Amino acid sequence: MSLSKVERPDLPEFMTWEELERLPDEIAEQIELWDGRVVWLRRGPSEHQRFTVRMRNAVERCARKGMTEQPETCWQVDVETNVFLGTSGKSDFLTPDFMVFRCLESPFQDVRAADALLVGEVLSPGNTESDIEAKKARYAGAGIPWYWEVTLARNVSAISTVRAYALETEPGRLPPGVRPLRSANYLIAGEWTSANEDGIHIDFPFPITIPWTELEY
Repeated sequence: MSLSKVERPDLPEFMTWEELERLPDEIAEQIELWDGRVVWLRRGPSEHQRFTVRMRNAVERCARKGMTEQPETCWQVDVETNVFLGTSGKSDFLTPDFMVFRCLESPFQDVRAADALLVGEVLSPGNTESDIEAKKARYAGAGIPWYWEVTLARNVSAISTVRAYALETEPGRLPPGVRPLRSANYLIAGEWTSANEDGIHIDFPFPITIPWTELEY
């Protein structure tokens, strides 16, 4: 959820994908389109990129192991890759810091929300709660089964907490006359810190086991 700082030009509130493609790469890569609305990605420290890559590499290792044990499966793990939320068109997309998605039929194919199994965001101290919740809600509304948050420590170069959220598509019981604001939401399914000596362990969307030392070096 962050990139190195580049001066932002004065852009319209709404743009199409085609208009975005005509911008210089160093500007376009700072932007997400939310139903065509221009949303600038928050900038962060170098630790953001460092721990994004470490998480991606650790999850990819687990994905490769899972594919060996289940040859009928095929998953890709990438960083900062656009996921398009609709079934067509490209003017509604998010750019998670790391993502797991089903292998696509051809190279250079767009990743759609229906292809995504897990999206992850690395949160720097500068990320606001409203920014985090707004993006999480869009992932949930798109039906992506798993959402991970990796929170960086404030005073040291380290990961503070990793949380895994599972998609809940049927709301729980509410008082009569009360309706949920959103049709889908995430529920926390796992939380780990360096105090968990066994590291990160979860069996979904495939078995993931990450020793904490793999994220510390």
